Amino acid sequence: MTLWRIRATVDDRPGYLSVLTASLALRGVNILAVQVHTTERGAVDDFLVDAPDALDEADLVAAVERGRGRDCWVARSEARGLADQPTRALGLANRLARDPEAAGEVLRALLGADTVSWRPTPAAGGITETTMLLADPGGGSFALRRAAPGFTPAEYARAQALVELSATVARRAAEQVTLVLPDGAEATVRPATADDLPGVVELHEGCSARSRHRRYLGGAAAPSPARLRRLLEPARGVTLLASTGDAGATQPAGAAGSVVAMANLLAEGDEAEVALLVRDDWQCRGLGSALLRRLVRHAERAGYAALLLHVHAENAPMLRTLRRLGRPTPAERDGALLTFTVPLTTHAAPKGTLLTPPV
Repeated sequence: MTLWRIRATVDDRPGYLSVLTASLALRGVNILAVQVHTTERGAVDDFLVDAPDALDEADLVAAVERGRGRDCWVARSEARGLADQPTRALGLANRLARDPEAAGEVLRALLGADTVSWRPTPAAGGITETTMLLADPGGGSFALRRAAPGFTPAEYARAQALVELSATVARRAAEQVTLVLPDGAEATVRPATADDLPGVVELHEGCSARSRHRRYLGGAAAPSPARLRRLLEPARGVTLLASTGDAGATQPAGAAGSVVAMANLLAEGDEAEVALLVRDDWQCRGLGSALLRRLVRHAERAGYAALLLHVHAENAPMLRTLRRLGRPTPAERDGALLTFTVPLTTHAAPKGTLLTPPV
């Protein structure tokens, strides 16, 4: 027996697929897997079959045509073809998660393309019989060619999803930086994900009651896991985590090192609220200032008009952090609580400008 891939178009009408499969069965062809691609021209059926050794390509084409199939394409397959398409796509997605630069190779493996090239010019995605254009969210586009069989909309959707995954992984890797603090200590800063919940719970447990009270402006108890989960992936905004150890892009989020700080930017309307939590043994080392500056840059890129920070008047470390930001920062007092507004549409104040909390 020999493995073959067969692709043919049949009318998208009840019973037509069964006529085709019956024609193959009459010749001893065993269908191992089948996928149906819906197109404007009809249903494109993609078979992986095990056929008797006596049958050749011409015999299989004849069997398909007798089964009311048309536009037939037949090619030998290898044992790896036994893996179904969802399994292959997931395996290739896992490869992209580890190496986003392998997008071209992954597309070639997914589609069996003859050529795959990346172009710096953006292009609207789409397919013809032998070409496929994929928009790259990171900029540019991918162009694929395959002489046969023709591309289908389902293949295009899978390929575009993998390109978007590659761009997302690459963007997260680019957003990850290693900070070198004034005392020589290093911390990795990256966007948070839901997988970081255990590390963030540990961060709160490692902070003093005083630090938690300053962050949440209320009781000293740690927030519930449900609230922390919402903070990690806000509907609008971003959460940054700082951790020790090697938390590289190839590592699962939070898999290495300890989370030592969390910086939240939560947006509402054209303003965003900012809050920081730094573990006690990492305070007064410049980490909070570095995180705040990154949140300011993120908010400016996102187009927010201002940042709001609510700070206890006795929170001297946070007041120093705001002072180091070097921007005009009006503040309003409500009892022991100060609310600072950092405008993002004005130029930064001259270096050395001091914040003077209202009295």
